[in-house]
Amino acid sequence: MQNDKIVVGLDIGSTKVCAVVARQDALYRDRIEILGFGRADSEGVNRGVISNIEKTVEAIKIAISKASQMSNTRIEVVNVGIAGQHIRTFTQKGGITRHSTEDEISNADIMRLINDMYKTPIAAGSQILHVMPQDFIVDNETDINDPVGMAGVKLEANFHIITAQTTSLDNIKKCIKKAGLTIQDLILEPIASSLACLTPEERKEGVALVDIGGGTTDLAVFYDNILRHTAVIPFGGKVITSDIKNGCMLMENQAELLKVRFGKAIAEQASSMEVVSIPGLRNRPAREISLKNLARIIEARMTEIIEEVYKEILRSGCYNNLSQGIVLTGGGSLLEGIKELFELHTGLPVRIGHPTEYLTPTNINLVNQPSYATAIGLALAGFRSLDDRDLLPQSNSNQATQSTSPTETSKKEKNTKEQSFSGFLNKLIDRTKNFLLDDVDDKDDY
Repeated sequence: MQNDKIVVGLDIGSTKVCAVVARQDALYRDRIEILGFGRADSEGVNRGVISNIEKTVEAIKIAISKASQMSNTRIEVVNVGIAGQHIRTFTQKGGITRHSTEDEISNADIMRLINDMYKTPIAAGSQILHVMPQDFIVDNETDINDPVGMAGVKLEANFHIITAQTTSLDNIKKCIKKAGLTIQDLILEPIASSLACLTPEERKEGVALVDIGGGTTDLAVFYDNILRHTAVIPFGGKVITSDIKNGCMLMENQAELLKVRFGKAIAEQASSMEVVSIPGLRNRPAREISLKNLARIIEARMTEIIEEVYKEILRSGCYNNLSQGIVLTGGGSLLEGIKELFELHTGLPVRIGHPTEYLTPTNINLVNQPSYATAIGLALAGFRSLDDRDLLPQSNSNQATQSTSPTETSKKEKNTKEQSFSGFLNKLIDRTKNFLLDDVDDKDDY
């Protein structure tokens, strides 16, 4: 196993922390084999943002320890997801003037343009997380997908830029360091989830990935193999549980259990004749909850979340291009009737996305729930580009082997990666990794 490339995905969520250890399948290079899995309850994260360092560190250690024991692998380096209401996105146009009109546009020209976009002025207290090219413009010729090999003087592009709050990034770095780990890549969670759940055909024809987690609902819109829009909505399964708790006057754990076992997203599907008896504490009488009223509480909040998702899809400008509709994932997608409710309010076809699209049968039962989509996607990110315009085959030299120190990657491999346009987004994430290192001395999801 020491010669295999091992990648670890670490999802620090609002309800759970889970770690996935994976390696690339020897026969099918687009698939990964799950070697180990570990999870722990998360009590130090609120709406995707770390609110308690010590509790989060403890949960990370538990999840990593379980995954390490199962995979018989020493875990030192992890791919980490980031979300939260502090995430901001905007579009920006940038360009460069080439010095030679005779030479063709090269990978180096594109990398120069992309690197320049990291200098884009942003709000104080924020840092650029991802710079995602949309389309290129060469001498006023628009809608170019890949300009490499073309002739031109002026090279421009439209970019989708994703920023994160510096303090939130710092807290993630502190937690990872205190847990004895090193961050290799830091990836926006909806992008990671899309790697695990979406097919190439869906990315090409147009699809919206909606990940309903415990603290946030994340959105990623794809069309023509390009990430067109991302958003993080600060509502998730926990706010539904809170509504049930307050509306039915229950304890939080009772409200969560009631939602998971008997909750429905559409009130019309619940019977007004059915009730659930909740035992009282300390000789208090049992409380009877109508399943119809329970469904009404859930539907009201889910409708609000769906409306926010719908607004973001319209804001992306891709609504009419989403022939493949919406793919729901995350623990919230397991709520009965959620598919029909989304179809009703958005007018788009909907399917539930399980993160098994690119997994081998080994240990697949451990992670075949939508709530593990982000962790699986973070592991896949170690083997695949975040942009489907990566047309060249992936090489095992693109990232460091995670079962050993990342410094073992050779200089030759690093130079090859930086010169390849096919791996240009890996280069962008490397820039994120640089400031990270510089600054630091299942149903139960919904």
